[in-house]
Amino acid sequence: MTLDERERETFGETLRRLQSAQKGRARGAPAYSVYINRSLGRVFAAGAYRAGLTANQVTAVSALFTFTGIALLALVAPSPALGIGIAVLLALGYAWDSADGQVARLRGGGSVAGEWLDHFVDAIKIATLHVAVLIGLARFTGVEGAALLLPLAYSVVATVTFFGMILNDLLKSARGATTTAARGGASPARSILLLPTDYGILCLVFFAWGWPSVFWWIYGAMFVANALFLGAASVKWFREMRAIA
Repeated sequence: MTLDERERETFGETLRRLQSAQKGRARGAPAYSVYINRSLGRVFAAGAYRAGLTANQVTAVSALFTFTGIALLALVAPSPALGIGIAVLLALGYAWDSADGQVARLRGGGSVAGEWLDHFVDAIKIATLHVAVLIGLARFTGVEGAALLLPLAYSVVATVTFFGMILNDLLKSARGATTTAARGGASPARSILLLPTDYGILCLVFFAWGWPSVFWWIYGAMFVANALFLGAASVKWFREMRAIA
């Protein structure tokens, strides 16, 4: 689409065109990502496209929101207002993360470099978020000793889960097998059941950051759910790899 055509197109028309070209959701994708984050990302994508932003620029906007929130965790003493700010920043970063791929589709398709950048920023986010939680708890709260191992354990689980999902799709694509993203068809019940594994829900947990003891228990429950998911998923993933070997 030319610049003149983009300018003549209304925001609603862009939004509808984007919705019709929407990528199928991954099977088992949790509810926040499917029903809230993708919808927010679609609105941001339509606005970014009409403003002339590229997909890589949208990725940079996502990174700005996300890493500002992460930095605040490590550098500023917890307070209710700060917790709200961090949760909003992380949630906005996640929505813009959904928007970059949608902008790429509106502009006629993404690039390998753009996909690499998107995943690279995601990897930095996953590697630093829980480290920032550890630093913030250690610097500013009464959480100490073995309790501080929780963010380290959560970081391991989150990193391994992310790498496992990326590796699954990479190996399946290399062998012509159907990837998770291509399957689609997740049931609403399954999506709701997997909410504790949803990064969007983790963003919302930071609303409790102003009350460190409350946050620690909610965060701990999220960790347990994610660790159980990884244990079950790793068995399933290994069986899938054996089936296509």
